[in-house]
Amino acid sequence: MQVQVRFFALYRERVGASQKAFAIEEGATVGELVAAVAREHPNLCPNPAIVVVAVNREYAGHEQRLKAGDEAAFIPPVSGGA
Repeated sequence: MQVQVRFFALYRERVGASQKAFAIEEGATVGELVAAVAREHPNLCPNPAIVVVAVNREYAGHEQRLKAGDEAAFIPPVSGGA
């Protein structure tokens, strides 16, 4: 099945695109998607387990199952403040 992945900020820079389609197995989890993206883009994040993902505009845990046509957004860590 195919899932559309959107990348923001640092992740967009490291992938070189703001969005990309990924083919994954039917019933794959968010964690499996993150692992697939990290294999294709090894510089994405030193620890893929900490990548925050939203599926169809809702935050999702890495154990959530994906469906064909879902849109996943990879949200990088945010820092700042004083």
